[in-house]
Amino acid sequence: MIGEAAPAGSAHVLVVDDDEDILRLLTMRLRARGFRVTAVGSAEQALARIAVDTPRVVVSDVRLPGQDGLGLFEEIRRTRPTLPVILLTAHGNIPDAVDATSRGVFGYLTKPFDSQILLEKIDRALQLSASTPAADGAAPGIPGSDEAWMAGVVFRSSRMAELMAEARMVAASDASVLIRGESGTGKEVLARAIHRASPRAKGPFVAINCGAIPEQLLESELFGHAKGAFTGAAASRIGLFQTANGGTLFLDEIGDMPLALQVKLLRVLQERVVRPVGATKAEPVDVRLLSATHRDLDLAMAQGQFREDLYYRLDVVSLTLPRLDERREDIPLLAAHFVHLLAGKYGKPVNGFSPEALQALATAAWPGNVRQLFNVVEQSCALTSTPLIPLSLVQRALRVPSMDALTYAEAKQRFERNYLIQLLKLTDGNVADAARIAERNRTEFYRLLQKHDLTPSMFRSDIEPLA
Repeated sequence: MIGEAAPAGSAHVLVVDDDEDILRLLTMRLRARGFRVTAVGSAEQALARIAVDTPRVVVSDVRLPGQDGLGLFEEIRRTRPTLPVILLTAHGNIPDAVDATSRGVFGYLTKPFDSQILLEKIDRALQLSASTPAADGAAPGIPGSDEAWMAGVVFRSSRMAELMAEARMVAASDASVLIRGESGTGKEVLARAIHRASPRAKGPFVAINCGAIPEQLLESELFGHAKGAFTGAAASRIGLFQTANGGTLFLDEIGDMPLALQVKLLRVLQERVVRPVGATKAEPVDVRLLSATHRDLDLAMAQGQFREDLYYRLDVVSLTLPRLDERREDIPLLAAHFVHLLAGKYGKPVNGFSPEALQALATAAWPGNVRQLFNVVEQSCALTSTPLIPLSLVQRALRVPSMDALTYAEAKQRFERNYLIQLLKLTDGNVADAARIAERNRTEFYRLLQKHDLTPSMFRSDIEPLA
């Protein structure tokens, strides 16, 4: 969760040192201060722990068995660039530590170090990472709290925690942000969160899907038009840029914008003025632009379908939303959140899913991502007659065939019988041909048929049907 640095009741610190005495001493002192401490003896163990439970700060010795502390820092910087790292180093490694600081290490201390100085550095690091959603707190989106900006963004995965930390950091600036991700991953939800976390939060948030409006209308929607500018323009109309003045404009599916409009959008971004269709005078606008796409814009540029100069205006900062199947640990939390929202809509006392139904949700393919998950939960809520949604309704919503709960032996027997039936149908009841396809001798094949009470003659098309 987003929160203030220390007091450390919920602040998680990962300590890495192969010296057990130092590790024990650091753990004791940090816990005495109130931190939640995880202590490990190698960089490899540290990376494994970070993947499971992301800390707010990492304190690591430089000299470690296997991968050293500098290598650990580089790996953390690559995968979690907002996670502060403090290095502990011997005097001989000071030049390396100074170099690492220039590359992004939060700080370093030389051994032996003063515990109070280390605590002060950790406090400052926590202030830096105060926007990082931790795994220790309550769910995001509590009105009036520092997490309110994340309302609607439900997660517990480290992948999403890192993304939201980056979103919080970029929200403080006025830089244009390009949000990438497949359809249904929640690009507009993220855009709204960035707006709420920005200095423009009190201004309007205006969203438009560039791929859903015909080209001849999109220009008027974006920039407005003067009276009589075209047939049917009986009155002047302000565009979405003017509507979003002082706030944020979100252009969804920017990759579907026609080339002619891309030129006009680029001019607006360069000059910060808008000229409505049919007007002779341009009007100044103060808008922060967020955009999103599921398309490969690099490919679109190579094919001449997207302007390179506009791309670099939009992609000052790039954020990529993971697919739902890349953040499966979030699925139970999302499903519970949607049930809570939808139970009131359908007037039903629905509490959640049966364990089997939840397992089906957690292991489904989800080509439609979070949007598909919402639709599945909504259909299940609409049809359920019990407080816990059963597996059958989830399977129906997922459009997967229902499968009985079978033991391994039962499932194997069912498969074997169905396989033999299909073989006999294919070979018109010819045992020799069926045995050859199955790569079994005829004697063994007959034993299998007998085991499942199957008679080859049942599958021969030359048998006269009973009258």
